[in-house]
Amino acid sequence: MKLFPSLWYIDKAEEAARFYCSVLPDSRIDDVWTLAAESPSGPSGSVVLVEFTLMGMAFTAMSAGPLDPFNHAVSFTVECDTQDEIDRVWNALGEGGSYEPCGWLKDRYGLSWQIAPRMLPKAMKDPDRVRAGRVAKAMMTMGKLDIAKLQAAYDG
Repeated sequence: MKLFPSLWYIDKAEEAARFYCSVLPDSRIDDVWTLAAESPSGPSGSVVLVEFTLMGMAFTAMSAGPLDPFNHAVSFTVECDTQDEIDRVWNALGEGGSYEPCGWLKDRYGLSWQIAPRMLPKAMKDPDRVRAGRVAKAMMTMGKLDIAKLQAAYDG
């Protein structure tokens, strides 16, 4: 058995996949083809399917016309080790989209992402709830997350 996310785009699935692969390491386009049968989305050849790998994880995407738009109910988290990584990924994925609070952004294709430092989950789960609370409060004041400020809040 295998589990992988599948993404439905109105159009531009291949463009989106190529964009994500250009931003995230260990990523590649694996295959692109069109559906060889008529479907509710259009005639034979009108639905584009893309198999791709992001950071070592398999995905599929298709351009198949309007159905349901992306929303915050599903997002992808990119954990970063350094502020330079956060800055690069945040700026690249957010370009042409919209930046949101607490490390969230919506890319130009409407997909939601969370760009976060690897240290954040451990800090938020700290058994010292006062310490964890300081980190949560600091995060709530940020758009793009700042590792130094989150660490300072953690350290008190």
